[in-house]
Amino acid sequence: MLLPVSPHPTADNSRLVTPGANSGLFEVFRRRYLLTLIIRKEVGIRYRGSVLGWLWSYVKPLVQFVVFFVALGIFLNLNASIPFYPIYMLSGITIVTFFNEAFSNGTRSLVDNAALIKKIYLPREMFPVASVLVAAVNTIPQIVVILIIAIFLGWAPSVLHVLAVIFALVIVTVLAVGLGMLFGSVNATFRDAQSFVEIIVMCAVWASPVMYRWHMVADNVPGWVFDLYRLNPLTPAVELFHWGIWTPLGGENSAPMPGLLMYSFIALGIAVVVLVVGQIVFRRLEGRFAQDL
Repeated sequence: MLLPVSPHPTADNSRLVTPGANSGLFEVFRRRYLLTLIIRKEVGIRYRGSVLGWLWSYVKPLVQFVVFFVALGIFLNLNASIPFYPIYMLSGITIVTFFNEAFSNGTRSLVDNAALIKKIYLPREMFPVASVLVAAVNTIPQIVVILIIAIFLGWAPSVLHVLAVIFALVIVTVLAVGLGMLFGSVNATFRDAQSFVEIIVMCAVWASPVMYRWHMVADNVPGWVFDLYRLNPLTPAVELFHWGIWTPLGGENSAPMPGLLMYSFIALGIAVVVLVVGQIVFRRLEGRFAQDL
């Protein structure tokens, strides 16, 4: 028996969505499997054709430590003014290198994946996020090497020291994702953004206490300039890394930067604001990516 068919069947529109619509960063982490595939691809490309592969990630920081210890600690006698100077410098360089790699790769991520962006749809925020996470993966071996050397030299951290290191990584990660989306979206149309970023990362190592102590700035500039210096999100991030790894070794000569905790939370707030602004600009320019790329 045939049932009567309505001449005007009603469609269920409850599951229909606008093509290409997504919820930004939330959509990226909802599709974690795809994010994982992109990260694996980027990491695989980095070590493709290499015999030692991942071992290079451990060799490089070891060589850096030896160079800093001999050239700076012994020849320039910087160990006399800054105890365990190689650890101090290497820990600061590690966190800044993480930022520089994440920021630079995030800025180039859309251009580097132009072919994929023009062929299929996926949350475009996935590319700068993946670039930051790849930089984090590449930074982990350096942190492991620093911690092993520090333990060998007598490092005995408390829970607060470990939390300081994690807090620094969180600040830099949030900041790098925000800047990566902001400059990456602009770079899709104006390639000048990439050159501008290169200048920023070149200055980053000198704009925070990596090669020197914070008091060298405080003793030579007006108070308001030192306040601006501490408002740079990288400055408290570097100092948190120093406080977590170097301070337990440095003794009484390793006093942390004044107001470190307060400026660390300010840095996190600035990073979150940058993340929100980066997401807004990214969404505004996203419709032009396929055409501009």
